[in-house]
Amino acid sequence: MEEPTDQPEPEAGQVFESIEERVDRRDDWARRRRKSLPTDKQLLVIACMDERIPVEEALGISLGDAQIFRNAGGKVTDDVIRSAALTTNFFDTTEIVVVNHTDCGMMSAPDEAVVEGLEAAAGGSLDDVDLNPALPSLDLGDASIADWVSMTDDIDEACRAQIDYLEDHPLVPDEVTVHGYIYEVESGALRRPGERVSEQVNTRVSE
Repeated sequence: MEEPTDQPEPEAGQVFESIEERVDRRDDWARRRRKSLPTDKQLLVIACMDERIPVEEALGISLGDAQIFRNAGGKVTDDVIRSAALTTNFFDTTEIVVVNHTDCGMMSAPDEAVVEGLEAAAGGSLDDVDLNPALPSLDLGDASIADWVSMTDDIDEACRAQIDYLEDHPLVPDEVTVHGYIYEVESGALRRPGERVSEQVNTRVSE
């Protein structure tokens, strides 16, 4: 969002017009949902909650450009689908970008260790634990806690799978474009899933 100090000085006799434009921009910013105004880039970003991922900086965007949904691992969960369905169908969002990253905490432990840790935190079985405070009757059904936590073995494969899932989901309009990238915490740069540059530049190709 542009601040008043970012604006050029108005021409003589046009101070009123300049002030009116600033007031209108502020009103649009403050009431953009009531006015059905999309984000500046009509963009939804799904990213990991990891504190090392500077989402706006990595994507080259600014405050107001995108809606950003962050969770552990940048996973496309049911709640992500809920948000994606709402913003693409009612807030004119036309693009979704998934940002996963290297050295993700969701790759740091075996499924069994995660389940054991959660059971220890709950003081026993997880069968009676509410998973959503808004829906206290919600349970996992036949799914396992390990599936619910959704640890990751290969971040590149996970990113590709999430792109496919969003593209194929019936609540996300076909005209919405979906892309995914891996943010390398070691380099501070984005790359496409499956394109590990270090493997290419550090490996001799035999003739």
